[in-house]
Amino acid sequence: MTSPHAVPPVEAGDIDEALALIRGQGLRVSTARRVVVEAIFDADDPISAEAIAAGAPGRIALDLPTVYRNLETLEQLGIVQHFHLGHGAGLYVRTGAAVREFLLCDCCAGVRALPPSELDGVRDRVREETGWEARFTHFPISGLCPDCRSES
Repeated sequence: MTSPHAVPPVEAGDIDEALALIRGQGLRVSTARRVVVEAIFDADDPISAEAIAAGAPGRIALDLPTVYRNLETLEQLGIVQHFHLGHGAGLYVRTGAAVREFLLCDCCAGVRALPPSELDGVRDRVREETGWEARFTHFPISGLCPDCRSES
């Protein structure tokens, strides 16, 4: 099982800023690394390594191990974070200025990203009842979204 990195998120407003952050850490911006960064920034929704490897129209396709290595590096730098929706492969998102936590609808598979502060009440309750300090960054809280709940 993979685990999330304890790296603070960094703000990279665009592809050029992300590439500058990479170079600032003394790392090379290879063609493969550039393709992975571009795919993350171009994605409207969380994206899988498999989707990045397959390539978008007009972009080169990459082998999956190369994509995973580059995503790992980007996560260690705080530029991306990954999370899991059930048993499938991890999904990757830009961190922006903050880490996000996730809600997953069991019915429509909708995903909602939240700042951690919105789940502080849940986290407080878990701590009071069990002593555990809960995080929802790696695996989401699943249930029914408001639309699916009203339909059932």
